[in-house]
Amino acid sequence: MFNIVLYEPEIPQNTGNIARLCACTGAKLYLVGKLGFSLSSKYTKRAGLDYWDSVDIQKIDTMEELLEANKDANFYYLTTKSKKLYTDINFKDGDFLVFGPETRGLPDKYVKDQNAITIPMKEGQRSLNLSNSVAIVVYEGIRQNGI
Repeated sequence: MFNIVLYEPEIPQNTGNIARLCACTGAKLYLVGKLGFSLSSKYTKRAGLDYWDSVDIQKIDTMEELLEANKDANFYYLTTKSKKLYTDINFKDGDFLVFGPETRGLPDKYVKDQNAITIPMKEGQRSLNLSNSVAIVVYEGIRQNGI
């Protein structure tokens, strides 16, 4: 299944919703870097409801640590600053889908990577909600792979 990476997530409700999505799809959840909330936050727990026990969550200190531990894996970086559409990617089991913090997105070094991809949206809009973005891309991967 897929690996969802949240780099420095800031909003507990989004992380809770994404954890619930991971429980329902079998995706593994990686929380990387400094979190903008406590995992014991009532908002995080409430958003994830009773799905927390069904989620494989890993807390990682840095992206470099995650990349080093998964050298042979495909990493795709979601950003509004790419022209390459997520639907143009042939996702495979084990791929890592990396999403940035809600207020600022991923650092430039990932946005400029050849594996930076985007979800199309109406011109002039800033971005989609993080948990919606994760769901869109994960379910495209599921659709492609018949999982």
